[in-house]
Amino acid sequence: MQNDSQRPIGARSSRRRWVPILAALTLSFGVSAACQSAYYSAMEKFGVHKREILVDRVKDAREDQKEAKELFVSTFDQFKSLTKFDGGELEQRYKKLNADYEDCSSKAEVVRKRIKSVEDVAEALFTEWQAEIGQIQNPEIKRNSTASLDATKVRYGELRDAMKKASAGMDPVLVAFHDHVLALKHNLNAQAISSLSSTVTSIQNDVSSLIENMQRSIQEADSFINAMGKS
Repeated sequence: MQNDSQRPIGARSSRRRWVPILAALTLSFGVSAACQSAYYSAMEKFGVHKREILVDRVKDAREDQKEAKELFVSTFDQFKSLTKFDGGELEQRYKKLNADYEDCSSKAEVVRKRIKSVEDVAEALFTEWQAEIGQIQNPEIKRNSTASLDATKVRYGELRDAMKKASAGMDPVLVAFHDHVLALKHNLNAQAISSLSSTVTSIQNDVSSLIENMQRSIQEADSFINAMGKS
């Protein structure tokens, strides 16, 4: 599996071998609007337009959400299994839980940045699209292009809302994981295990809600990608 920091956003390596190199040099998480604009301009010179970049970034965000979902589920399973802990090396179990929590936290940050990257290119695409509609002289072509833009905005809005809802749902779960990891760190004994058992149900509710929202977001991403491919 490719490392999150090494995977360029919007890369289409299967089609153009130079794109990942250009993306790695000019695009990274959290770059300025000016850098984004320069990146889009450079990509267009090679025939890759904002529409394609948007689809690729949605694909990246979808894959990271899938990975995040698996991480959160496996970490929660670790917590549940610990409630049945009946002896052995508790410190080793704590270290494993702490490592799992840190993986969840890191992946959550990647997901947030992926969503931001989708928002950035979507905004640039819609701004450009609207400006270009203003240049169209034929009334029928102008109406059709406007209708297509409006429909794409609606589909994108549904995707964005689903992604952000799933992203927000990670926070309470991360807080709960962190609280229990710290409790175990401070009290590596049966009392800490007992405390964990009494709150695992509330964590399960948050995890279930998160997984449901993530699955909805992944489905919205699939729908958006399919729609963009057909339009």
